[in-house]
Amino acid sequence: MKKLINDPEAAVRESLAGMALAHPDLIRVSFDPVYVARADAPAAGKVGLVSGGGSGHEPMHAGYVGRGMLDAACPGQVFTSPTPDQIEAATRAVDGGAGVLHIVKNYTGDIMNFEMAAELRQASGARVEAVVIDDDAAVENSLYTAGRRGVGTTVLAEKICGAAAERGYHLDALAALGRKVNANGRSLGVALSSCTVPAAGKPTFELGPGEIEMGVGIHGEPGRERMPMADARAIAGQLAGTILADLPFARGDRAIAMVNGMGGTPLLELYIVYNELERIARDRGIILARRLVGNYITSLEMAGCSITMVKADDEMLSLWDDPVLTPGLRWGV
Repeated sequence: MKKLINDPEAAVRESLAGMALAHPDLIRVSFDPVYVARADAPAAGKVGLVSGGGSGHEPMHAGYVGRGMLDAACPGQVFTSPTPDQIEAATRAVDGGAGVLHIVKNYTGDIMNFEMAAELRQASGARVEAVVIDDDAAVENSLYTAGRRGVGTTVLAEKICGAAAERGYHLDALAALGRKVNANGRSLGVALSSCTVPAAGKPTFELGPGEIEMGVGIHGEPGRERMPMADARAIAGQLAGTILADLPFARGDRAIAMVNGMGGTPLLELYIVYNELERIARDRGIILARRLVGNYITSLEMAGCSITMVKADDEMLSLWDDPVLTPGLRWGV
């Protein structure tokens, strides 16, 4: 295993320490319990937005803490859910009196721990709502979920809901918006190689020299099928075709699209995939009104990519365009 780390057991803590030093104007980091919060949190009268999950998916989630996105993020150990005490402390730290919205990926540990934290805060009289993201078009149930996994739509929901919170949406409206984004979002990923969790020291799974895993999970969970390596046009066609069959689009529909790298794929290749996605959308009369291309929800150093498409209305597009200033995403400021 070749990684730029010191002690595998300290990798997350040391990474967060470096992040705090690199972005002191945007974030502050608590180490006991561990969470990342906006430097100016809590904001009085604003709904707080909290998400989290296992580390190893950077920049998600801690990289999306800041103006126009999350108020706090709870990083667990690599590919491991954050604990209820982390989530409860982060929720308390960003509650400015208007309540807090949790954005939770649909993994069993995440769901359970966010629910426990919400109950603790609610017992103290706080208002907490949750939006569950379950957008993975690969499989209905997986090793770590009941129902679909939460993947790329999480990033888009955090941006759109973060903008709405900055505009002053109240908690119920913000939760309804998050559920609308999730209902209109689908994702699918493909792995060209495995990744190596630092504490494990060996690849999570094995792929043959000419094999890829279609529909892989962001923790290396099995996907839809093992298949022979193909060119970018064929892979993009299968990714987009599965998404468009799962959430049918009509001609003239607009979408926010993300071509996301899994951590080990160069931008040169991701832009090739995006070029193919634009061709597919154009052939079907779908307008890719907004787009992201790059590493936004990764799986350590896994080679591969995912495509996310969210069918977008005027409200979602307007909120998408609002300013955002975080370590991992920024525009309009």
